Amino acid sequence: MQANMEDTYRHKGLRKQLVEGIRQKGIRDEAVLAAIEKIPRHFFMDSSFLEFAYQDKPFPIGSGQTISQPYTVAFQTELLQVKKGMKVLEIGTGSGYQASVLSEMGARVFSIERQRKLFQRTKEFMGRFRYPVKLFLGDGYLGLPTFAPFDRILITAAAPEIPQALLEQLKPNGILVIPHGKDDIQNMLQIMKQADGTIRSETHGTFRFVPLLGDLGND
Repeated sequence: MQANMEDTYRHKGLRKQLVEGIRQKGIRDEAVLAAIEKIPRHFFMDSSFLEFAYQDKPFPIGSGQTISQPYTVAFQTELLQVKKGMKVLEIGTGSGYQASVLSEMGARVFSIERQRKLFQRTKEFMGRFRYPVKLFLGDGYLGLPTFAPFDRILITAAAPEIPQALLEQLKPNGILVIPHGKDDIQNMLQIMKQADGTIRSETHGTFRFVPLLGDLGND
């Protein structure tokens, strides 16, 4: 993550091209596209990767984690159907890029990161950035019961099972988006909690994510 945060006309032009590419891949939510066009993705990456910041690809950010491909960020965010003022829980802060997209869209974002080094680095960075995201070091499987319930929950790592604690922390008529599966490729699930508490699930294609890890990260 950069110490020198400069957003040039060239960066903005590259973001515009990136957004057009994502639109051509099928993203239709204009609020999602506008957020991705506004946020300088290169701020969230090591300076050695700057020339790649606006390619539609994931990149490593340390601690075995990646900053997700912009299309994947857009796809998950579109499935969340975020509206201004909604309370959103993100599991897997990573670089803070996804949380910033949600915040730019007007959500009140609570985000949990398991990896201590990554958490500390992202917390320091986000303190200098403009989005009021609340960051927590902890086990994403447990969610944040103190701040529950949430309108939306987003999991940004591959989960072999759907954490029961997160379903309990989801409001009635809420949506949870999760890359679900034990193998290298996961199904993207959009889980809707009905007003009566019953759960309905839809599958939206396959993706590849790093694994969601339980327990607190000390490394």
